[in-house]
Amino acid sequence: MSAADLRLGEEDGTVRPPHLFPAYQSTVLRAPKRPLVMLPEALADRRGPVFGHLPPATLDADLTTQHDGEPLGERIIVAGQVTDAGGHPVRHQLVEVWQANAAGRYAHHNDVHPAPLDPNFTGNGRLLTDDEGRYRFVTVKPGAYPWKNHLNAWRPAHIHFSLFGSTFSERLVTQMYFPGDPLMELDPISNSIAVSARQRLVSSFALDLTVEQWALGYRFDIVLDGATGTPFEAADPR
Repeated sequence: MSAADLRLGEEDGTVRPPHLFPAYQSTVLRAPKRPLVMLPEALADRRGPVFGHLPPATLDADLTTQHDGEPLGERIIVAGQVTDAGGHPVRHQLVEVWQANAAGRYAHHNDVHPAPLDPNFTGNGRLLTDDEGRYRFVTVKPGAYPWKNHLNAWRPAHIHFSLFGSTFSERLVTQMYFPGDPLMELDPISNSIAVSARQRLVSSFALDLTVEQWALGYRFDIVLDGATGTPFEAADPR
């Protein structure tokens, strides 16, 4: 990502959340206190990044078939297209997702809030985009969950996305939300995004992606950079 510390709003044609957003308490400890170091031009323009030697398997894109039984919850399909700032498809790029289960709990030892774990749902997936930059995951709709940011704080239902992009400047980690979620307006993480760009993090219900009597579909298109880029969010394990 750009090394510029862009504050809440729009600067230089891009929309970024601030590194320090006190309403999101974790940023108080994690935000850099010194000026960021600019990458050398040659390194910033280098093609990449490079990821591991094991390609994604077929089951990696279907989070509902990775275990012996079916997971609990509402099955959904999340699909979209990944493009660059010029609208060109980003082909054969790694897309990773992770999420809570339908009860709002992660399969992670740090998540200890009293919601049930699902032995048939780990909540991790990955794939490579196709020749048109498109991706498609099958999963379950995640539940909302409490967190300790402030009194009676709850995270909206969301899915984390990580995209490598085709250059280092296009590296993106973000979150996808669901339409009509009343918790979004109370959530300091989504509120750290400029109002003009916040809707870019919300998926849209897509009947054409819905499979009759099987799963609802949601579309989430992603732009890796530029004035219409999908906003990244501060890294957070939850």
